[in-house]
Amino acid sequence: MAHSGLKSFAGLMARQGILVAFVLFLIAFSVFSDRFLSAENIFSVVRSSAIIGVMALGVTVVVIGGNLDLSVGSMLSFSTVLVVDLHDKIGPGPAIVVMVAATLCLGAINGLLVGVARLNSLIVTLGMLSAIQGLTLIYSGGKNVDIVHQDATWFKVFGRGYIADIPTPIVIFAVCAIVLHVMMAYTPFGRRIYATGGNATAAVFSGIRRSRVVFLTYLISALTVAIAAIILGSRVMGSQNNVGQGYELQVLAGVILGGTSLLGGSGTIWKSVIGVLILGFIQNGLLLLGFEYYVQWLVTWVVIILAVWLDIAAKRGRLLSPIA
Repeated sequence: MAHSGLKSFAGLMARQGILVAFVLFLIAFSVFSDRFLSAENIFSVVRSSAIIGVMALGVTVVVIGGNLDLSVGSMLSFSTVLVVDLHDKIGPGPAIVVMVAATLCLGAINGLLVGVARLNSLIVTLGMLSAIQGLTLIYSGGKNVDIVHQDATWFKVFGRGYIADIPTPIVIFAVCAIVLHVMMAYTPFGRRIYATGGNATAAVFSGIRRSRVVFLTYLISALTVAIAAIILGSRVMGSQNNVGQGYELQVLAGVILGGTSLLGGSGTIWKSVIGVLILGFIQNGLLLLGFEYYVQWLVTWVVIILAVWLDIAAKRGRLLSPIA
């Protein structure tokens, strides 16, 4: 009986361990800080996590498909600089359209190199990280950009506005999560992504066009970066040319915490949402407890290592490898 209960508990942790960890984090920090679970603080954390969260949704799709995308940080820098710079030149509407099209072109390059040319996704996107950052510096001339009349533009609604008393970034994050969850869980295309990431060879023999699936996953990732750039540019009303530096690591951390396997073929959109929120609440909780900002990076590293360890342990049924 005890063995059966232990086995059931292990099964629960394997399936919903990330959700259990999230609840435990909330309880632990709320014990030490009265402000931690206040509505104002919760909205603040989710709002600040929306940019990373939206990008993490797209990266989750790429990783489930069996690849990586490390270029999203530099892509965010380029997209934010572009939309902010074009805002005063051609207007907010056309600026958004041009920026989204340009960002999709960058995603298409990733998709072609990884999906069609069959190059290693780690190498390709790591190279694109540097290339896009260079492109951003060339475009901006190494200078920061700002919107002149910040209070007179409707562009501010994406980062500073509210919809039914809910901050707009949270609404955008939620809508993107719902759309991609439905796509991954209930559509044939979503099943093709899982199949491609799980076993690319078997997927090809099943009639799935791997190159097309991989190409589209990178387009989805690029689109989420474009949406994140709109939120970021609207919130700051300006942009540094390296504003996205380091975001790729935070995004990947959220995806890993959400339980998406780096080997591909497994993971869910909603768990990536939980993973991103865990990172956001950990960082917020540490600040409320008086820890310095750099402590967040150390704690984040520990949490990522534990998450990967538990993920591997759940797959092999034991904490330590049987091979010494």
